[in-house]
Amino acid sequence: MIACPFETPPAEGEAVELAEGVLWLRLPLPMALDHVNVYALREADGWTVVDTGFDTRRARAIWQRLREGPLQGLPVRRVIGTHHHPDHIGLAGWFMATDGAELAMSRTAWLTARMLRLDVQDRPTPQQVAFWRRAGMPADMLATRAAERPWNSADVVHELPPGYTRLREAQQVRFGGRRWLVAMGDGHAPRHATFWSLDDDLVIGGDQLLPSISPNLGVYPTEPDADPVGDWLASCARLSELAEARHLVLPGHKLPFTGLPERLRQLADNHHHALARIEEALARGPRSAVGCFDILFRRRITTMEFGLALVEAVAHINRLHITGRIRPVDERDGAVLWGA
Repeated sequence: MIACPFETPPAEGEAVELAEGVLWLRLPLPMALDHVNVYALREADGWTVVDTGFDTRRARAIWQRLREGPLQGLPVRRVIGTHHHPDHIGLAGWFMATDGAELAMSRTAWLTARMLRLDVQDRPTPQQVAFWRRAGMPADMLATRAAERPWNSADVVHELPPGYTRLREAQQVRFGGRRWLVAMGDGHAPRHATFWSLDDDLVIGGDQLLPSISPNLGVYPTEPDADPVGDWLASCARLSELAEARHLVLPGHKLPFTGLPERLRQLADNHHHALARIEEALARGPRSAVGCFDILFRRRITTMEFGLALVEAVAHINRLHITGRIRPVDERDGAVLWGA
């Protein structure tokens, strides 16, 4: 059974103690998912912080209040990035600059984060536009987005210095007065680090282990044939071998929870069911990836959500294609149409 022992999240600039020396903090995000959870773990001479939030003036001001309040004026000695997404590592470089903090991430996560921070675009590349067209983005939206400045990681991520500490699969690390086993997941982000305490019941799950939402599994123009859904399903199976009902999972969003074995089954089943729905729909007639929105999400997708919906729809199409369940059957206005 999935349960959330802590029903009230920390207020802005405040903290909730989840276990001895483990603080739960929240930073705001300017999007539909309006927050990210971060965690501060007490060390002998300061704190280890897991994930950081975006680099914005508001976030820095909140961190200053946290420093003066729950963090007791002590320095941040280490930042751990669970994965490369900006809401999780946006201020990692800031802590490195202000506190001399060490940054620890998986190699793939650090390389991806640093590459994206340095890759500033004023306009989408031809490869991006072609990718959107093949997925079935409507012509009017395609024209608009092709002429706009795209969202850049550098907009909300502090400069990352060229140096970090690598986290590896099955490695044991020590922070917050505990020994932790590192277990990597894939699908939402490559080589996403989760941490399993060997001394109590805590698991730091980032976005790999969420209680009530499924993280976005997206395919991007940088790797158009990727299979994040397959990677995700394999990760759920692999992490299930570690999961126990006693674990208190500290997720990247929403509330800490117990009942991890059941939740991992749900996370996998969610995508198995989505794949089956799309395959059934394509047996009735061909569709583009965008044309599968109603089948995949079963709700109306707004303009603000369209980009994330597109990359997730392509991810499910890729999984069905890779496993031989669908194939390209036609093309319309540059969009690939898929059939069973």
